[in-house]
Amino acid sequence: MMKLFARNRHTVQRVGYSLITLMAIVTVLPIVGTVLFILFKGGSAISWEFITGFPHDGMRAGGILPAIIGTLYLTVGTAIFSVPLGIAAAIYLSEYAKDTPLTRLIRLAIINLAGIPSVVYGLFGLGLFVLFLQFGTSILAASLTLSIMTLPVIISTAEEALRSVPQSFRTVSISLGATRWQTIRKIVIKEALPGILTGVILGLERAAGETAPILFTGAAFFLPRLPGSPFDATMALPYHLFVISTQVPEMPIQIQYGTALVLLVFVLTMNVIATIIRSRARAKRQW
Repeated sequence: MMKLFARNRHTVQRVGYSLITLMAIVTVLPIVGTVLFILFKGGSAISWEFITGFPHDGMRAGGILPAIIGTLYLTVGTAIFSVPLGIAAAIYLSEYAKDTPLTRLIRLAIINLAGIPSVVYGLFGLGLFVLFLQFGTSILAASLTLSIMTLPVIISTAEEALRSVPQSFRTVSISLGATRWQTIRKIVIKEALPGILTGVILGLERAAGETAPILFTGAAFFLPRLPGSPFDATMALPYHLFVISTQVPEMPIQIQYGTALVLLVFVLTMNVIATIIRSRARAKRQW
């Protein structure tokens, strides 16, 4: 009887392992296939002129430098507004706020805000930043809109990372004479850094690839020059890809896929940088 039970248990374990492996393959293969397809279709368009030039001939030729620079400006602007505020909010909710109905309601609201469609944030940014505050269609208005959109992701993941740090670290630090803020700044944040970085990169990646929010607040169809101030409009890779794919007749297909490839490389580069920083931080972790 015991041998039969052990045999059945191992059989179930092998079947479960095989199913998990199959699901992982089914999940990964479409992603790898999509990346390879974009690389195959858009690789021929990549050149120094394509990366550093301005579009011309109705955007059917030339390069995408204004869109690359605009995407970089929007991503940096989003990080400036959302990362400090998001991490500060996570620290307060994790380390200072008491478990009350109000804080539970706030956490629930943050989770729900993460699921709101991006077009709603775009309309909100149009009403608040573009019209009411009179920032106009600008990098500043678009960055603020994207910041509001990414805040729920950053707050949720950063709070979970802070809560995952063992309570004993805080207890020992305070018992040795450190203040609560010194403990948070030198111990808790340091140990939670890999998880915090994950949330930050997830939020910024979403911001870099969004079209709807910047469509209402900061994106331009075409600009013959680079933006000179935060109050200027800008081209951006997601919106530029949308425009050349849907509104420019007789657009060469390799330019469309080349633009998609550049956007993909932009996002993957952010991932690689974050992975390197996260790996080094985990190597120094005490637990």
